[in-house]
Parts: sequence; C-alpha cells; structure tokens
Amino acid sequence: MAPVASTSQRIALGEHRLNRIGLGTNRLTDTAENRSFLEAAVGAGVNFVDTAHLYNGGESESTIGAELAPFADGLVVATKGGYHPGGGPEGLRAELEQSFERLRVETIALYYLHRVDPETPLEQTLAVLKEYRDAGRIEHVGISEVSVEQIERARSVVPIAAVQNEYSLSERKHDDVVDFCAREGIVFVPFYPLAGDDPNLREVAERYRASPQQIMLAWLLKRSPAILPIPGTLSIEHLKANLAAREIELADSDFETLTRI
Repeated sequence: MAPVASTSQRIALGEHRLNRIGLGTNRLTDTAENRSFLEAAVGAGVNFVDTAHLYNGGESESTIGAELAPFADGLVVATKGGYHPGGGPEGLRAELEQSFERLRVETIALYYLHRVDPETPLEQTLAVLKEYRDAGRIEHVGISEVSVEQIERARSVVPIAAVQNEYSLSERKHDDVVDFCAREGIVFVPFYPLAGDDPNLREVAERYRASPQQIMLAWLLKRSPAILPIPGTLSIEHLKANLAAREIELADSDFETLTRI
C-alpha cells in the first residue's frame, strides 16, 4: 500500500479528502445548543466527526444523526463499537446495527473496532466487519488502541484504513504505530491529542502568538502526514481555534524542542 497522501491541510481516507483536524464528540448530548453547535462546526469546515456506540449511552450518535443526517457530500462520520470485553462477534453486530439506526444511515463511512476483546480471537471479531464491508454497509474499517502486531493481524482479515490510538505531545508510546501507519497508507487518528503541558510549550506558543493547544495540534500535524487529530469540544470558539492550528507551520527547531519534552 502506498504511503499516506496528505498535505498540511488535508488527508485521504480512500476517496474522501478530510481536513486534518476533526471533531471528537465523546461529551455530546442531545440539546438544542449542541445541535446548533454541530451545524456550526460543519459550516466552519469540519468534515470528519468521530463518535462511538458507547458515548453518553448512544446520545452522541443519536444527536449527530438527528442534526446532520442525511450527511452532506464530503462529510465523514466515523463511529466505533465493541468496547466492552465479552461481547464477542454477536455483541459487535448488535452495536453496529444500533449505530446504523442512531446515525440514520444505511452505510457508515468508517467503523472502528473500539477495543480488542481479550476473550475473543481478533480475527473472529474482524470477520463481522469484513462481512458488513463486503455487503457495502461499511466503507472503511478501523481499529483502536492497538499495536503494530495487532494491526497486521487485523489486515489479514480485512483492509484497515484507520487506526485510533491515544497519542499526543506528552504521550508517545505509540510512535512505532504512527510510523507504521504513515508507511502503510493508514490514517492515524490520535485521541486525547491535547494532553500535557510544559514551560517549553508555552514559550513556543508565545512566539507564534498561539495557544498551547494550537501548538500541540501543529506539532501532531508536523509529526506525521498520517495524523488526523480529533480534539473534542462543544464550543464553536474553541473549535475554530483548533481548526486554525492547521495554518501554523512549526520551524524544525521548535518541533525538535517540543519533541524533547
């Protein structure tokens, strides 16, 4: 597979061209304010929205479906299922069917296995997602919080288009996964991308007249062309500040200073 194709602004997920900062919705609930926020987020340039079956008992998915479905051309809503151990393939299948209903769609653009079930062979679980992909109900399959070895095992069953692991300036245990994804043409979606703080971070931010959060996002974008962060927010002001981080071009010296944190 070819390396990930991206610019500082956009990244390819199959035929989709995604702006390189998306929106995480783990705190999203169904309120009038949050529905208005979703509409404003898309209007501000968000075309990649991340949710999951378990977020707020399904309310995140339901709110996205109620406000945004049918999804506009170019808007990708990704969701996840299979977080709790012991559910097995049939539990994953049931969650997936609920996600179709909540999101009000017939096809999900990107669906992740949320966690590898220690009680079920990975290949057996991924066979469910292969079935839905072969039927055209899932466009792209992802997998979350995994090692390179687990990605390789997953790819023996079904093509893996995206990996979502915890990764940030202050949490880099998955450096090898980031580099693997870049080589293999897999989009790497870091969750908790704004974790951490440091005096050096604040100094760099002051030089760029930016917030520390914007510099953390700019560092991620420079770290690898495979990276597509999904910072979570319910504030349109914070969202616009996050999106503006795409315009920050860190000097190599500042990138190295931050990398040493």
